Amino acid sequence: QVHLVESGGGLVQAGGSLTLTCAASAPSFNNYAASWFRRAPGKERQFVAGIGWSGSGIKYADSVKGRFTISRDKLENTVNLQMHSLNPEDTAVYYCARGGGYSDWVNPGSESGYDSWGQGTQVTVSS
Repeated sequence: QVHLVESGGGLVQAGGSLTLTCAASAPSFNNYAASWFRRAPGKERQFVAGIGWSGSGIKYADSVKGRFTISRDKLENTVNLQMHSLNPEDTAVYYCARGGGYSDWVNPGSESGYDSWGQGTQVTVSS
């Protein structure tokens, strides 16, 4: 397992933007697929976006397609989530998760296959 730390959350008005960053304690994070999930109040944690270890294999939840962009910076050993055109329905705690090693496949359907999770960062979008 690896220690993951999310940052970049905050309060933003509807239509605004935020960029979340997931930083890992180990350089080997670069060799793993990674995904972002979120848990809205009163709801289960859901997949948002994922990226393979090579930077390919990108997937998005339908609700964020065209608004969110996932990327990774191998020099910084981070996975980032750029979020634009935010709306109140995006309000949630956002979590970073590590997927399979040397894999370009991410599981959008469940939390299976992810072995490390961060503590989450709160994103609140006001109307």
